[in-house]
Amino acid sequence: MELQDIKWNEQAREKILLDADKALQEAVLEAASSLSGSGKDKVYEFLFEKLKGQFVDFQPGPDLTKYAEAVAAGELDSGATA
Repeated sequence: MELQDIKWNEQAREKILLDADKALQEAVLEAASSLSGSGKDKVYEFLFEKLKGQFVDFQPGPDLTKYAEAVAAGELDSGATA
């Protein structure tokens, strides 16, 4: 068996991705409720700190900036639930 053959099956991959999405959604909702009126840099910092401990080798990408900007601009759907 080669190292590249060792990987999660599709069902496990889907579960991991769903769990990651839920963690992101919960962090964004928490930011929206607790940082209303804050600038995007403060929201980004909050999201980064909230998420970094939940993932191995966390590397935020443009998604975190996009959601920080949306929260700072008050663009999150107020009826949203995680």
